[in-house]
Amino acid sequence: MPAAYSKCYDPTGARYGIPTYPWRYAPPGLATRRQLRAKGLRPGGQPIVAQAMLRHRGRKSGAKVAFLYRIDRAKPVRPMTSRRCGALALAMLARRTCPVCGVIYSYCLPTSLGMCVLCADAQRATA
Repeated sequence: MPAAYSKCYDPTGARYGIPTYPWRYAPPGLATRRQLRAKGLRPGGQPIVAQAMLRHRGRKSGAKVAFLYRIDRAKPVRPMTSRRCGALALAMLARRTCPVCGVIYSYCLPTSLGMCVLCADAQRATA
């Protein structure tokens, strides 16, 4: 293991409180949420077992952290039901509909404006 990874290597958890491994050096049997999802699993309420850390100069904390869960205690992903699919479709429709003019766009509206760009420009012009 390179010397740069030594600050991120703490398998006992003495420094960070939970076992910490360098990025891509976690022991087998542990996975992140995304890795679990790729296998069709979810954490299922289990506690965080360890963390993978990558030193990152661009972040305020100085490190990028991914929490690790045990694969053997993970549960399968809940299946998509028709009601759940309908609820997600309505939520996405609400994100694409301008509350001012009522136009439905093919993209999600910016949350910073709270309306479509055309309505925001018109509001700025009148103000």
